[in-house]
Amino acid sequence: MINPIFKSHFNFSRSEQSGILILIILTAILIMVNYFYPIPEPVSLDVSAPHIVHLQKEMDSLWELELERKKPKLYPFNPNFITDFKAYTLGMSPEQFDALKAFRESGNWIRSVGDFKEVTGVDEIWLDSIGGYFKFPKWVSRPDKTERYKKDAVLSYTQKKDLNTATGEELQKVYGIGPALSERIIKYRSKLGSFTDDIQIYFVYGLEETVVEKLLRQFTVKTPKQIEKININTASASDIATVPGISFSLAKAIWEFILLHDGLHDLNELTKFEEITARKLTLIQLYLSTD
Repeated sequence: MINPIFKSHFNFSRSEQSGILILIILTAILIMVNYFYPIPEPVSLDVSAPHIVHLQKEMDSLWELELERKKPKLYPFNPNFITDFKAYTLGMSPEQFDALKAFRESGNWIRSVGDFKEVTGVDEIWLDSIGGYFKFPKWVSRPDKTERYKKDAVLSYTQKKDLNTATGEELQKVYGIGPALSERIIKYRSKLGSFTDDIQIYFVYGLEETVVEKLLRQFTVKTPKQIEKININTASASDIATVPGISFSLAKAIWEFILLHDGLHDLNELTKFEEITARKLTLIQLYLSTD
């Protein structure tokens, strides 16, 4: 005999029995559908498909273009003056740059792509991509001129050329003087009406002292212009201002100084002015006197 407690769990009403039956039927249907019509597994992406390969190539091309756009622009340059940062951006190793630096510090010049490869030891691939940007000036690429510039031989007075007749081409043979500076020297010479003394060349604008010293080893004033000196003790401030190297404000200060001291006995007294250096005094003495 069934226990009443368990019996109560198996007593269903007619509606409950209908619901249970429907549930069993639906379950059976779902099982049969799943058995005869299984759900297909997700299809994985076939990266080897032609259209996928084509899209990948397009993306790679766009990426390469973007990388190329971001690369620093490379312009023609003289490899003799590569800095350590420039060497780094070009992909040179520290050892290759050190070899180039030591070669240059010994007073030698890279004159060709072959020289660069021999000195630094860069490979052919690097040289093919960068060597085409090397740009050598004429004084480097022509050994005969380079040797003359390096030597800067000191000539005797008779061997030197006259600064008052020197052409631009002749002046440019001095290391450090190019077309712009040679033209400036000639214009300054024309402004003076010819040089009177070598000291005047020091006052050409932009001409460095070391370059002047090299110039005077090969040139000198042989046909000096005669200058009628001005008596500084009787000259006006405007007269003094006509002297090259003396501005009007300095001329006015000199004139007031002369009045205060009742004249000058020696032009060396002008060195009391800060603007008048020993070299400028030498220039002034070409134009002024105390009597």
